[in-house]
Formats: sequence, structure tokens, C-alpha cells
Amino acid sequence: MEQWQIDFEWLRIQHLVKDAMGRTTVPDFQTVLFLVGVQELGRLTEEKFTKEEKADLMHVAVCTLLEPEGYYTFAGRDQDGWPHWNVDKPFDTKGPEAQECILKVRLIDYFGKSDGEEKN
Repeated sequence: MEQWQIDFEWLRIQHLVKDAMGRTTVPDFQTVLFLVGVQELGRLTEEKFTKEEKADLMHVAVCTLLEPEGYYTFAGRDQDGWPHWNVDKPFDTKGPEAQECILKVRLIDYFGKSDGEEKN
């Protein structure tokens, strides 16, 4: 996928999430990761998540997104319902920009499948 395609699809996702949340501004990368983590946890709560839980939710999102690439294998859920993965290979992409780009491509695929579309 070329960079302009990634940028275009990323903006589409941001607007999709903005509209679904009834917001006036598009969410940033961290917010979208957090929301994917909440979705994958499968438990919405009226209580606020702690700072540690928010970090855990973003980790859940990263593991979910990188699982199809062979970085993680789903291991199951703990007694509180939190998902866990085994590390199959290190995510050794260097630099935050490169890591974010890979995760954006995976988010494009994730949201494409959520919309019932198949992305190539």
C-alpha cells in the first residue's frame, strides 16, 4: 500500500470513529488504538478505566492488530476476561513513525473487516 493510500484510508477511519462517537473532531492514533482495545475486551463499563488499564487496552489493540502478521498468538482470557497473547516473534520495527505506519495499515484492515469489506 502506498503512503497516500494509507493516509486516505486512515482519514476515513478517523472520520468513521468520529461519527460513531458523535464528536466534532477526529480522534488521534492513540485514541483509535484505545477504542480497538475496548472493542476487543468486549466489555463496556460506566466506570472509567485506570491509567494502567488504558495502557493495557492499547496493548490489547496492538496484539490484536499484529496477530495476523505472526507476531502474537492468542492464548486466552484470564479470570477477569482480559485477553492475553504469546509472543511468537519480536516486533522489531525501529522508530515510532515506522511502527505507527505498520499499525495504521493493520487498523485499515481491521476497520475494513469491521465494515464488511475486504481490503487487499
